[in-house]
Amino acid sequence: MQCYTDLTPPTAVTHAVSLPLLSAAANNLVVAKTSLLQIFSLKSVISDTNEGNRRQNTGATRRPVQGGDLDSLAHNRKSHRGERIHTTKLVLIAQYELSGVVTALGRVKTMQSKSGGEALLVALQDAKLSLVEWDPERYSISTISIHFYEREDFRGPPWSPEFGQCVNILTVDPNSRCAALKFGPRNLAILPFHQAGDDLVMDDYDPEADNEQTKPMTSPAKLTNGDTLLPQTPYNASFVLPLMILDPNLTHPIHLAFLHEYREPTFGVLSSRSAVSSALLPERQDTISYTVYTLDLEQRASTTLLSVTGLPYDLHTILPLPLPVGGALLIGFNELIHVDQAGKTNGIAVNEFARQCSSFALPNMSELNLRLERCVLEPFGTSNGELLLILNTGELAVLGFKQDGRSVSGLTLRLVASRNGGSLLCTTPSCSANIGRGRVFVGSEDGDSIVLGWSRRSGKTKKQRYGLKMDIDGEASASDLDEDDVEDEDDLYAGSKPEGVTPLEVPSLGTNSEVDDYAFRIHDKLKNLAPLGDVIFTGVKDLKSNAGVPLQSLPNQGMLVSTGQGRAGSLCKVGRKIVPIVDDTLDISDIYGVWPIHAQKASPEGMAPELIVENPDQHDNILIVSRASDMGNENSAVYELVSGTLEEPAQTDFDTAGGTIDVGVFGGGARIIQVLKSEIRTYDGDLGLAQIFALSEDSTESDPKVVSASFAEPYVLLIRDDSSVMLVKAEESGDLEEVGHGDDLQCSKWLSGSLFDDLNDVFHLEADDESQEEGGNFLMFLLSAEGALKVYHLSNLDKAIYTADGLSFLPPFLASDFTVRRSAAREALVEILVAELGDSAAKAPYMILRSANDDITIYQPFQCPLKGEADTVLRFLKVPNPYMTQPTADELLYGITEDRKQPLRSLQDVNGYSTVCVPGAAPALIVKPASSLPQVISLRLRGIRSLSSFHSPVCHRGFMYSDTEGNVSAAHLPHDYDYSTGWVTQQLFSGEHIESFDYHERTNRYVLGTSQKVDFKLPEDELHYEWAAETTNFLPQLDHGSIKILDPSTWSITDTYDLDPAEVVMSIKTVNLETSENTSARRSLVAVGTTFLLGEDLPARGRIYVFDIIEVVPEPDRPETGLKLKLVAKEDNKGGVTALSEIGTEGFLLVAQGQKCMVRGLKEDGTLLPVSFMDMQCYVSLAKELKGTGLCLMGDAVKGVWFAGYTEDPYQLRLFSKSTQHIEVITGDFLPYADQLYIVVFDASSNLHVLQFDPE
Repeated sequence: MQCYTDLTPPTAVTHAVSLPLLSAAANNLVVAKTSLLQIFSLKSVISDTNEGNRRQNTGATRRPVQGGDLDSLAHNRKSHRGERIHTTKLVLIAQYELSGVVTALGRVKTMQSKSGGEALLVALQDAKLSLVEWDPERYSISTISIHFYEREDFRGPPWSPEFGQCVNILTVDPNSRCAALKFGPRNLAILPFHQAGDDLVMDDYDPEADNEQTKPMTSPAKLTNGDTLLPQTPYNASFVLPLMILDPNLTHPIHLAFLHEYREPTFGVLSSRSAVSSALLPERQDTISYTVYTLDLEQRASTTLLSVTGLPYDLHTILPLPLPVGGALLIGFNELIHVDQAGKTNGIAVNEFARQCSSFALPNMSELNLRLERCVLEPFGTSNGELLLILNTGELAVLGFKQDGRSVSGLTLRLVASRNGGSLLCTTPSCSANIGRGRVFVGSEDGDSIVLGWSRRSGKTKKQRYGLKMDIDGEASASDLDEDDVEDEDDLYAGSKPEGVTPLEVPSLGTNSEVDDYAFRIHDKLKNLAPLGDVIFTGVKDLKSNAGVPLQSLPNQGMLVSTGQGRAGSLCKVGRKIVPIVDDTLDISDIYGVWPIHAQKASPEGMAPELIVENPDQHDNILIVSRASDMGNENSAVYELVSGTLEEPAQTDFDTAGGTIDVGVFGGGARIIQVLKSEIRTYDGDLGLAQIFALSEDSTESDPKVVSASFAEPYVLLIRDDSSVMLVKAEESGDLEEVGHGDDLQCSKWLSGSLFDDLNDVFHLEADDESQEEGGNFLMFLLSAEGALKVYHLSNLDKAIYTADGLSFLPPFLASDFTVRRSAAREALVEILVAELGDSAAKAPYMILRSANDDITIYQPFQCPLKGEADTVLRFLKVPNPYMTQPTADELLYGITEDRKQPLRSLQDVNGYSTVCVPGAAPALIVKPASSLPQVISLRLRGIRSLSSFHSPVCHRGFMYSDTEGNVSAAHLPHDYDYSTGWVTQQLFSGEHIESFDYHERTNRYVLGTSQKVDFKLPEDELHYEWAAETTNFLPQLDHGSIKILDPSTWSITDTYDLDPAEVVMSIKTVNLETSENTSARRSLVAVGTTFLLGEDLPARGRIYVFDIIEVVPEPDRPETGLKLKLVAKEDNKGGVTALSEIGTEGFLLVAQGQKCMVRGLKEDGTLLPVSFMDMQCYVSLAKELKGTGLCLMGDAVKGVWFAGYTEDPYQLRLFSKSTQHIEVITGDFLPYADQLYIVVFDASSNLHVLQFDPE
């Protein structure tokens, strides 16, 4: 039973594959994050290198051009823009939670599929395979087949390991003829696929012919007897072969992979006849063999083609290579070996241990000093067959092949210089996928996954390559760019060589040169919060909000977590709510609605409009507000925004009578539309009255009043309190005229409506050609009183072009032919809004519904193809949304008391996001990063009455809002916030691996235990005289720990205490210890437990440190350095100190050291006196006390959970109970509920255990 939910979806990328999934012409990236499957599309966006400079420009928005400046007009405009480069962004299409952990992904080209693209083969733990494809009718993946290989007869003898404990290997034939899954110790499952040449004469079959053109395939035609021309399934019956039947020598398989350029399915196997071990190298050396087998799928037999024996013991992976190289690359820890189709070998040794561990002849490149553990290689896809090598440190290298014709004669390996992006990555890769056009996706479990782009030195300049037609602004026409141009757009070295120069020659074998003909840069990132370390719930004091200070007036700001490993380690703040930064608070009150706008002022007298240079950042200069008094009277006011201050305009025709419902701007600010309850007023840019459009001929109190409005230039949709609608259009002259409509629109009752300009024809709803040409592609979405959706094209309002009667039932798939089930419950919908959501990389329209209790439902439109036809029909897919409106006590205290509820507000550009605001007592923003689904995230504000986007020199791309007290403020979102996980994450400190950390409340500081890799050389030791004979220059690397103080005001390190070499922090706790036996004085101190990471031939040992944080004289201009660490106690122990906790009521410390848990007290002389202990067994990973009770929870990484009690008279630790099963305890805690005490434990297999002590 699952009694919990994940706070965030998995973020660590474990596997990735690139394939055309959505269609035959698509380029998709499928990413597996343990149990989460995500599908991305790739989008190339043009970015400007001077974007940041424009944001800092706070000059005037307009300036006249003098006559002498006319010649430099083009230069002035072009100077606003920097170099334009193409950047590839990942856009999430869909994601799915799987019932299992993904162990491998593969692409399969089937004879037919619903989308016309390829299928995806997913391997899960415990020997499971699932073949899925994309279903365009449901805009989702569809399972073709599931294959289980968990039968008892495959398990082997009783002492064999479980399937979940074995390494499963999935490999797919390059021509998609079959797939192979190695599961269990020595089992091989073969899954054949039907292909075009199954029943043909293979001599006449060309496998490349099928790759010329791929078309979407429809359902196969049926014959009279019910059979089909094509197979019923894309696969044939699978079968399992024990590897010992293929070859008796395959007793210890290591890796296998299908190879390229073979007529029949052919795979290579790395294996050993005996278990490999570095400890037995003097006895067993070069025990690995590489064997190639060809499969006969009909006979279920195999034939050995070649075998290469005597290979180095540390080879672990086979990488099949396509043409022009061919063969396979064998990857080891110390060497790389290429084996061609004839069995010829070539390789290189990348460090000096390759020659010490193997007698296999390899050219020596040991001066590289590379470590190939956990490295990843990915083909560039170029004609020379070079490979990109990503080391576990994140460094980049290029592996090349010297070829004589089609024969490989040698290998070259060159590091990428830092100036060319060789040090961009800071994390260990877990997978990679070539996504084409000079882009490689690099997944990681230890840090952010990235899209890495590369470019080669070219002899042509960008202008020569593209031949772009540049306009006066320096912009390239989109029609002049094609996909081939995009590949070399970011060539950093264009023009360095004249045309016709031959490419750089590959350096000769054995040279340690740097790569200078490749340049790398990061295009995009996928946020990763894994692996999580310590978690601290943060709370702040009640501070007053000032300008430039985040709103921190409410407690429980979120969590502070340590994430990542190595150089990718960081400290992140994770919260449920967005904390905007308030830039300014306006000196006005009792405001109900705010609408800042940018009005286009009239040109100066005698100045031609074309001589006015517009600043790219057009700041808002007019503010219209609506007031509501306690007596219920409403009025409006207008202000000019000048340098961040409010000024009342001198002479305007603005009428302050009546409350404003909404405000819109047409014509780029030339026309201001003010919607009142009974009329619409239009003004020019100088607030001169242009028109008063009365909604009825004779205005009376009984006339229907406007309650909401929706704008889509040149249309205005009005919803009135009698559930009627009115559509108004602005003519070319700027005057408003009512648009006629049919009886269907007039007689129906409407609760809400929304206008949308479908520029990209996403909804694909067509009207007749003549009317559509006249009215554009404007759509009107209406929510009827019966809960139905009707869509009208504004060119023809006589009849709805789309109707969905079941909208109020909120089905997963909404279609016009949706049928309602009898048991379905109807939701009370009150509002509909169709708006774009996204960021600067990708935007798409969504339909957002709001219920009577403020619940938000989001639908994504998609086109469903009709069977047997080329046409499509509009459908809506419900987007998962866990958000529920749950106002806190403070939010209810400051809640909105007015009867009138503000509608949803679409914001076009808030810090680069196109968002939707949900106003009310619990305000929220709907944001959609390109790499995630739409997220509804609460705002940490005391209720919002009205909110509109706002852009000014002080508040760049922010918003202006009025709160429930009638105050108006301008705020913006922090630029370093990330919303892709559904939480608000902010990276505060990065660059070091954080082993443990804790918060010291007395000094408001964080104490970190960090580590970094350093070279380790054996010290001088009298008992180990042989250590002095160490002559290697390729030293091993060990972690070197240090203890640091982090200041939360600047997030900088203010003090560091370095530990001894090979000493690493295991635990840090802030404890309130007794510092005097005489006075029983208590003080908040920092306890640190460490261990020494040495070889297995040396005894384990560790230390306990106790630090105090004292005040000192700070450094000049750095007041945060006024606190330092002072060592109070230090004690060596036999065994590592792995866990710490405060215990009891007398200020003692619970220490897990070695195989013991011990209670110690701090003495005045700086020693730690043990007062009680309890023997443990293997490795204590958890030691925690339920504060003030003496109840202790201990976790053993092998044996499980121990529950004990501590008493102070006499001092003793007493074991109460143990877990009945062995649990690999990672962490745990007490869970008291009512009068019951539960224990929650998390194990190494990601399982959550809830235990309870039962003395009966």
